[in-house]
Amino acid sequence: MEEKLRNMTSLYITKGDQMLLLFRQHGSVVSDTWVGSAGGHFEENELNDPKACVLRELKEELGISENGIRNLLLRYVTLRRVKGEIRQNYYFFAELNNEASDHIVSTEGISRWFTRSELSALEMPYTAKYVIEHYLKIGQRTKDMYVGVADGTRVNFTKLPEYE
Repeated sequence: MEEKLRNMTSLYITKGDQMLLLFRQHGSVVSDTWVGSAGGHFEENELNDPKACVLRELKEELGISENGIRNLLLRYVTLRRVKGEIRQNYYFFAELNNEASDHIVSTEGISRWFTRSELSALEMPYTAKYVIEHYLKIGQRTKDMYVGVADGTRVNFTKLPEYE
């Protein structure tokens, strides 16, 4: 079987101890579950630029420009094989600017703020659930980037250092 690639981004916006999630409805890949604040598939001109993709999705889905957030960082990249595809997800985290309103409406479903302690009880897509679990245990205290590979039972994370 010839594997296809599916490249996607997801952005988790935080404000203090809260994180904005989206209950995505009628999605082409993920539907009726809690996902990042904004995200989606790469456009052809974004294939080598996940940041451009996530910023476009942020603007399209939430009406927020790059100026509305701060500390945007790519924190996780995950790989998973499913239904003849290799799904590569780029997970970004950012903080909502203090002057921005936290009343945010999405074009993709229902946006809601959750405390970090509420996140682990939510239904989420497979790799997203493990990303949030890792983020709550380790990632929120670092600026490191991690790569995660789904092995059928869980997602195994490794710190991805930059070196020459």
